[in-house]
Amino acid sequence: MRSLNNKVAIVTGSSRGIGAQIAITLAEAGASVVVNYSRNHKPADKVVSDIKANGGSAIAIKADISSPKEVKLMFDSAISQFGKINILINNAGSILYKTIQDTTDDDFDKIFSVNVKGTFNTLREAASRLENDGRIINFSSSTTRLMLPTYGVYCATKGAVEQLTRVFSKEVGARNITVNSISPGPINTELFTAGKSEEVINRLASMSAFGRIGEPVDVARIVSFLVSEEASWVTGQNIGANGGFA
Repeated sequence: MRSLNNKVAIVTGSSRGIGAQIAITLAEAGASVVVNYSRNHKPADKVVSDIKANGGSAIAIKADISSPKEVKLMFDSAISQFGKINILINNAGSILYKTIQDTTDDDFDKIFSVNVKGTFNTLREAASRLENDGRIINFSSSTTRLMLPTYGVYCATKGAVEQLTRVFSKEVGARNITVNSISPGPINTELFTAGKSEEVINRLASMSAFGRIGEPVDVARIVSFLVSEEASWVTGQNIGANGGFA
């Protein structure tokens, strides 16, 4: 069922991993999709090609979401190409594994510039440029529910995203725009598995109710529901997409 016919979605950081699967899933539901990337255009072009090969509509737009100017240009390009924007998925993010003691000023500034300022930049733009009855989904993390050493600053950024989500949902609610966040647990992506031994991955998998780590499609299906008409009464919420991990 193509429940998103005539809808236009921006998915930040969607050239690979969870973002790529979200872009593909929304396109399968009928949405025209902006595949955003920050550096390498090749994987973004591949996602666009796959969507088009399946009969969908998509374009790739380069933008560093930590730059207000580039975010504005991304919105400009999306509207120029498709005429409007109905859905914003703030998937792009950066991670850091360092104790608070070992985190440098540069480390702190870099991760906050993407995870928090990047989300802030897109929300600020969406406040006036997203269509009425729109949908916004920001990405937090299930690590905010745990106390994991070396995740302190990363969790701080995601906690900030959750608060932006809650407040912004009230600020745009008069236009029937819903704003929610999703907190994935461990997901089988290149970003997650890189540098982790099979033992570590199996240990994390054992923490879920189903004895496995998640797949990108597990998250994409939740996104698909939250942007649907059926989820019009869900706003200001943080959804744990983690199989009972936390």
